[in-house]
Amino acid sequence: MDANLLQWKNQGQSFLSRLRTWVCLLDPSLLLSSNAEILKAHSLIGSTEKLDGKDEAAVNLSLSSSHPGSGAVLPLFFRPPAYLPISGPLVVASLLPHSGVKAAMFWQFLLQSYNAGFSYVHRNSSTEKEKTTSLTQLLLMVGTVSYTTCAGALPQIFIDRLRIRSPPLQTLCRSVLPIPLSAALAFFNVLTVRHQETETGIQVFDCNGNPVGVSKAAGSKAVWETALSRAVLFGTTAVVPNLLVLFLQRFFQRNSLLMAPCRHISVALVFGLMIPVSFSLFSPAGTINRESVEEELQAGASGQTLFYHRGL
Repeated sequence: MDANLLQWKNQGQSFLSRLRTWVCLLDPSLLLSSNAEILKAHSLIGSTEKLDGKDEAAVNLSLSSSHPGSGAVLPLFFRPPAYLPISGPLVVASLLPHSGVKAAMFWQFLLQSYNAGFSYVHRNSSTEKEKTTSLTQLLLMVGTVSYTTCAGALPQIFIDRLRIRSPPLQTLCRSVLPIPLSAALAFFNVLTVRHQETETGIQVFDCNGNPVGVSKAAGSKAVWETALSRAVLFGTTAVVPNLLVLFLQRFFQRNSLLMAPCRHISVALVFGLMIPVSFSLFSPAGTINRESVEEELQAGASGQTLFYHRGL
């Protein structure tokens, strides 16, 4: 079991403890560390059984910048501390009312592409024999981005193609429809990009950290939990600002210039607050009951709970 995964396992399954950890791990200043510093921090927590206070910085650097399954240094733009600075402006732009279909599809394409790349980098690759991206996986990612881009622009497509001019119908397309659509597309993005884990399975470990084998049941549970957490993130980010604008609609009719800044600020604020919450819904050291995995793995497992790298 990798040192990062062991750290998450030792933290237990408390939501509040994970939330406190993620608040520290999402510090953008961690992006300034070099690959050598990250590898050194990862080796430090792997060689030390009990870490004191002075090693807390090494733990945070390792957990935020290296893969919990393989220990490899994560690409800079796909590290958790980079998620808000990069995807935040894309989320704000994608949820804004657009003047045309091209603008809506442009921002959706950037957002969905980044989310697909983020999910792929943080996948569980324990059963992959080749380190390079396969043609099947590449085609799956391209199809996922293409589909979610078109689906994400549907509200603007409806307005333009159906020539909707009625204010209530425009409100329905711009403020109501994006709420379930954002959650569904975020769920679908993770589910399809990491679909291979549900077919090939992922490595599971017993309570002592010893590898037990490859489980498809654990792979399905890991992907579904991650997809659900991403749906909560984007669904909540869409619902709160849109409901706020609808609630203050009468006020904005008299002060129309305040609508855009209010929407921008509320989307960015809710998205930033929801990232550590959504990351904390499920532990990166996922758990599954021994009875839930394949029968051939149950005999060699120690304890009633098995662990695996859930991904992010």
